Amino acid sequence: MLAAGRYRQRMVVAAFVAPFLLEATARFVRCAAQLPGVRLGVVTSTPADQLPVGLREHLAGHWRVDDALDPRQIAEAVTGLGRQLGPVERLVGALEQLQVPLAQAREMLGIEGTDVHTAQNVRDKSRMKSVLQAAGVPCARHRLVHSAAEAVAFATAVGYPLVAKPPAGAGAQATYRLDEPAALQEWLAAIPPRPEAPGLLEEFLVGEEHSFDSVTIGGQTLWASIADYHPPPLEVLRNPWMQWVVVLPRDISGPEYAGIREAGPAALRALGVRDALTHMEWFRRADGTVAISEVAARPPGAQLTSMHGYAHDMDLYQAWAELVVLGRFQPKERRYAAGTAYLRGMGKGRVRAVHGVERMQREIGHLVVEARLPQPGHPSSTSYEGEGYVMVRDPQTEVVRDALKRIVSGIRVELVEAQ
Repeated sequence: MLAAGRYRQRMVVAAFVAPFLLEATARFVRCAAQLPGVRLGVVTSTPADQLPVGLREHLAGHWRVDDALDPRQIAEAVTGLGRQLGPVERLVGALEQLQVPLAQAREMLGIEGTDVHTAQNVRDKSRMKSVLQAAGVPCARHRLVHSAAEAVAFATAVGYPLVAKPPAGAGAQATYRLDEPAALQEWLAAIPPRPEAPGLLEEFLVGEEHSFDSVTIGGQTLWASIADYHPPPLEVLRNPWMQWVVVLPRDISGPEYAGIREAGPAALRALGVRDALTHMEWFRRADGTVAISEVAARPPGAQLTSMHGYAHDMDLYQAWAELVVLGRFQPKERRYAAGTAYLRGMGKGRVRAVHGVERMQREIGHLVVEARLPQPGHPSSTSYEGEGYVMVRDPQTEVVRDALKRIVSGIRVELVEAQ
């Protein structure tokens, strides 16, 4: 186990920035607050009397700000917490949108951690790909376009399909596939790129899509986990009815993953990542070559943090907290395959009924480790994660794949338009 020795045998004061304490974020905060030898204060827009039940008693401090993405407000809040708790030595947050503001606040306050240069490398997707290309790391061809003319010129040079996205997007948010010139013109009309608000165009990568989630300490990758997406998230975004799955195979040592085992750590080194849990999206083309799509210096979303935990028999939420607050991480063996089926209804409105759950419970209920089933009356989701999910695990990868196939084919979410 690697550890930052100066944080042993004494209390560490840390500040966790969380704009709003929704379920997933609150879980990360709770894990950090419960670390032995840590006094944690939270910087948030959530008032103290509205903190989630069971979280407040674990916090050593609370500081409310109007805008938790403003680095100056973050720095002022950390200074205030420091007067209450003692000098703050760690400043952390789990959201991708926070990574640059956190780095800016750290520099203002002289707190160790990811610097602004590195944070911008992994936040600005155009800059990221320029850095990767300069380092010889394979990734999609791209261009940051400031006008319609630049967009058309890039499309002419690269061809279709293309992917359009905001330079600082998170995950698949506001991401579009453009299959022809007419689609490009529609995108330009809806979200016209301007010098002060450019858009990012990329070649559309064709192949199997995967993730590469890893822990880096001192610039060395100590642990990595690979997931397979079926189908790719961009296809899921284009087909709101589609129920999809993510699979974590038990064995990731085979030749099909050899390319990313080399390219993944190389990409992180090029970007300057030293101490972080990172989430990377990548493609394996038909010829076996690898192309990296995006990198984010934060824990993965879409239930992947939980899935990695189940596959390795550990709590990755707590492990991330120990990494960013105490500078230590204990890698564990991958003992299981795991996966999640995302349940989605066709159309919009509210959940009317969920069909097939009883049958799935009889057939594969013994494999289920976590689930959130769609609830009748709840509004349809605006996220590609859907109205609910079912997570399974087993020592055998094929058992997990079969169970997920049964779930997405056997469970149907019925939506009805809201009156």
